[in-house]
Amino acid sequence: MMVLAIAINLLPVFLTTIAIDLGKGTPLSAEQLGRIGAVTFTGLVGGILATGPLADRWGARIFAVGGNVLIAVDLLALRWTTDYSMLLGAAFIGGVGAGILDMVLSPIVSSLTRGQSQTSALNVLHSFYCIGAIMTILAGSLALRFNLSWYILALGLMPMPVVVGIALCLLPMPSLIEAGRARIRTGELVRQPFFLLTMVTIFLGGATELGMAYWLPAYAEKSLGFAPWVAALAFLGFSVAMTMGRLGIGFLPKTVGAIPLMLVCCIASAVLFPIASFAPNRGLAVAACILVGLTGSCLWPTTLAVAADRYPHGGATMFAMLAALGNFGGIFMPWLVGVVADQWGLRWGLASATFCPLLMILTLQWMRRLLATKKSL
Repeated sequence: MMVLAIAINLLPVFLTTIAIDLGKGTPLSAEQLGRIGAVTFTGLVGGILATGPLADRWGARIFAVGGNVLIAVDLLALRWTTDYSMLLGAAFIGGVGAGILDMVLSPIVSSLTRGQSQTSALNVLHSFYCIGAIMTILAGSLALRFNLSWYILALGLMPMPVVVGIALCLLPMPSLIEAGRARIRTGELVRQPFFLLTMVTIFLGGATELGMAYWLPAYAEKSLGFAPWVAALAFLGFSVAMTMGRLGIGFLPKTVGAIPLMLVCCIASAVLFPIASFAPNRGLAVAACILVGLTGSCLWPTTLAVAADRYPHGGATMFAMLAALGNFGGIFMPWLVGVVADQWGLRWGLASATFCPLLMILTLQWMRRLLATKKSL
């Protein structure tokens, strides 16, 4: 999960620097910068969809190792990037590697914790994505502070996926399907209204989280007027808040249901996005940005947990479908924020992400009604 975080979070820290370094005299536009995130997440979704069904047949090891290999290749390619097209190519490779890891890690943990709280286990797993993001953002912030190139930082981070990939070659891997039980067929799964709502919900959860995470450094620098390294530290604060939120799930009373928890977090996120976008005080605005990391932290992994509890024999294919939709939210929202920002400014671009938690409130209420009436599988 920490390696996955490197692939996703390294480039956003350096967006304003990349705009100048690769702009060839004219800085890259907001849409071009947003396209970097879109390409990364396109590769990520492609990696998820291409390999998810295969993991149920071939096992987890080849994919856990292969994802690390591709991210190592991405970091090496970034070191030698000389133009915008090469950057997009490297971002795509890293996205594919991240997608493979995103596809396989959740079902591995779900298999290891059968019969236990899926909500707690998957939130802890995804908290290590946040810890990896903190590590990456802190390294990027220090690089900006001391004028070190993003090329050098990419090369410096490359040993991590190499070491982790070697370790995963040696570790035993659990079966992704419980012995003696058949996986739910995909056609049967996608005919369930509850599961379809789960897919929409994780799309909106991913869009809520990544709509803020991708643009926070650039927003803090360009719209709020902070220095680049301070803007990177704001991104760091966002990731720390997300880590605290996901680790904190394990300390909540067992009487707190997954869907009520997500409803509260969606309402809080819907309040914080407008404050982050339009607060007259820049300190209040950046604080609201950081708090979105806390309120949005549980949305993605808890949606996975709801699906795992409801469909315990969904296998890697089910997790792949959910991860693909969640990450498609990561394609859509950073791009949309960039498009709106080009027309009306980055404040309005960021504010456009408010509709994600608002819509998620509606889907969660619908899911709760379906659970109450037992209309789903």
